Amino acid sequence: MTRYLHRLDVRELASIFVGGAVGAALRVELTTQYLSAPTSWPWAVFAINISGAVLLGYIITRLQDRLPLSTYRRPLLGTGFCGAYTTFSTMQLELLKMLDHRSYILAAGYALASITAGYLAIFSSTVLTRRIRLRS
Repeated sequence: MTRYLHRLDVRELASIFVGGAVGAALRVELTTQYLSAPTSWPWAVFAINISGAVLLGYIITRLQDRLPLSTYRRPLLGTGFCGAYTTFSTMQLELLKMLDHRSYILAAGYALASITAGYLAIFSSTVLTRRIRLRS
C-alpha cells in the first residue's frame, strides 16, 4: 500500500479533479436548463453524451498523436472534463424514469440511439482528427 501511494502523481490527480469539476458543473448547468419529462426524449443528456464523445475522440487522438503521454492535458481534458461532462449514470436514470412511466419503446430507442451515436461520434471524430492531421 505504501509503495502504491508513492507512485501517485499529485499533479495528475489535481488535473483530473479540476477537469472533472468543470465538466460536471457544465453538465449540471445544461441538464437543469433543459429539463425533460420522463415520457419524452432527454435531449440535453443525449446531446451532452454525444458531444462529449466527439470531444473525447478529438482530444485523445490529438494529444496522443502530438504530445508526450506524460503531459497533464490528457488527464485534465479526457479523464477529468469528458469523464464528468458525459454521464452514463444520468442516462441510466433517464432510462429508469422512462421504464417507470411504461415508455418501453422510448427507453429502448433512447438506449440504442445513445450507445450507437456515442460509438459513431467517437469513431468519426478520431478518424477525422487523424485525416486532418495527416493533411497538415
